[in-house]
Amino acid sequence: MIDKKKTAKLVFGAAFLATLMGAATAFAAETTATAAVDWRVSAAKAMAAGLAMSVSALAAGYAQAKIGSAGAGTLAERPEVSIWVITLQALPEVIVLLGFVSAIMING
Repeated sequence: MIDKKKTAKLVFGAAFLATLMGAATAFAAETTATAAVDWRVSAAKAMAAGLAMSVSALAAGYAQAKIGSAGAGTLAERPEVSIWVITLQALPEVIVLLGFVSAIMING
């Protein structure tokens, strides 16, 4: 039987490493490029920015799904903790914002 948690960790870990390696390759190629920008540098930067944004969005969506289902159960039993559930539900959005800023910095 396939363990979903191990598979998810493997997929997210591989995507994270690919993002880091893509960004590092793009910046390394940029420093060695001559005055004319090589198309491979632009392609590597675009792929690294896309990976940074997509992995952060997927991770935030996964986190919000888990927090939302747990929060719904918590609110059914203890409605007085609603502000904590809302706060915890909003926190993964920071992950998406950081991915967006990273994508802008990579393309910048």
